[in-house]
Amino acid sequence: MTLAIDLPETSAEDGPAPLSDLVARDAREFGVYARTGGWTFALMVARSVRPGGQGADETPKVSAKEFAGLAGCSPERVMRYYKAWDRAADDGLVPHFEELTPGQDVELPDADVWLAYYVSRNSATSERGTAISEAAEAEGIRPTKALEVAENPTALRAAILADPSTARAARTALLDRIKEDPELQSALARDVVRTDDLKKAVATESRSADRIGYVRQIAESGQVKTPAGQTIDAPVELRREAERHLSLIDELDEGEDAGEWASEAYDTMKNLVVETVEADPELRVQERRTKFYSSLQRATKVFEELTFDDAQEFYEDDMVQQLEELQQAIGSCIASLRGARGTAGPAA
Repeated sequence: MTLAIDLPETSAEDGPAPLSDLVARDAREFGVYARTGGWTFALMVARSVRPGGQGADETPKVSAKEFAGLAGCSPERVMRYYKAWDRAADDGLVPHFEELTPGQDVELPDADVWLAYYVSRNSATSERGTAISEAAEAEGIRPTKALEVAENPTALRAAILADPSTARAARTALLDRIKEDPELQSALARDVVRTDDLKKAVATESRSADRIGYVRQIAESGQVKTPAGQTIDAPVELRREAERHLSLIDELDEGEDAGEWASEAYDTMKNLVVETVEADPELRVQERRTKFYSSLQRATKVFEELTFDDAQEFYEDDMVQQLEELQQAIGSCIASLRGARGTAGPAA
């Protein structure tokens, strides 16, 4: 005789079904990872992989290669977690490897901190990747961001072409790098001279810089060059005017074109210098004397550069005629100067 027992049917209203142990375990592990992120896995590596210099007979830990074989992944991946933990240990966030034993649990940093120490890309382990990571840290950004950009130059190019602020950041970075990279400096210089628009822009900016330099020289040194090339002390009014123009230029916003302001300041200074010379009789005479000597020296140099050794090969009558006219002009000039000297009396 079989005893039959009727069991009541279970409905949703009678309460939830029993919780699966597998589901509960997944939820717990997910919660741990949500709080600690990669630190959970880094701890597994840190407490199970022996540090460099420690022999197999000194610790139950295994090598990174052995650990990777057990985990079914590459030794490189294990070492990225290893190095992330090492950097964090140097900063005092986690214990050093030697303080950990297999199976040991420790309090882990927040998940948000993980990315500041872990770099998932293989390029991070290269010399280039290390340099990029160090530069990123110096700028206060995560190395992963900088490495991602470095690995995708096309994306960087697209951002520069599309976004003015990105282009400005790229320009600033290039200018900073140029100081320590002669090859890049030469390459950019070649690009400039081969590009007509850039070459014209550089010429324009160079002219503006020279003009601003002229005004700044007057304001800072208190001296100025006259049109003939004399260096004289700038009058107080002239120096003040130079300082006023400089202050206007210095107050321009970054990126604002200073060309027009530079031209105005330069022309003003030039006119004031001419007026200064003309207002002083002694200075005016000295200016003309300097100008005459300068012209005489240039003419002498040009004549000295003429060579007559092979003149017979291309001799023409008008050459002699021009030289005869030059001789007459020089004779007249000499006579005029001697006459002026006789009139003025012997020089003091």
